[in-house]
Amino acid sequence: MPSLPEPARNQDRWPIPIGQAAQRSGISAKMVRHYESLGLLPRVTRTGGGYRQYGETDVRQLRFIRRARDLGFSIDEITELLDLWSNRGRASASVKRIAQRHVDELSMRIDSLLAMQRSLKQLLHHCHGDDGPDCPILDDLAGDTRRPSASLN
Repeated sequence: MPSLPEPARNQDRWPIPIGQAAQRSGISAKMVRHYESLGLLPRVTRTGGGYRQYGETDVRQLRFIRRARDLGFSIDEITELLDLWSNRGRASASVKRIAQRHVDELSMRIDSLLAMQRSLKQLLHHCHGDDGPDCPILDDLAGDTRRPSASLN
């Protein structure tokens, strides 16, 4: 019978060193240290040799941070969400307000990206892409008022 990978075999042995905490949470060891320095994680215990040791709660918190970052939440928003997560007396309305604000910001960014895409598509349409030197893309980037992108319609 094949042996289990090291993390699975030692899954219940806590605390664990930073490398295992990073692996189990899906965050690099460098980012684990960074999140700790920002105060997203409480100061962890250290061995006599000064090595960080992480418990189950720390790894759960790291997974929470990773998922929140995957969804694009800022560090400040994650700080708020972590505070709410640890507070069983929280109102879900507070969490929803943060999430809604983030969705609204994402919508504005998407609108901005779509406007950029439309402008670039318009410029691409007017660029011959041949061996000639004329290029409306470069003219637009240079702010050449002789060929404003609005007149490319």
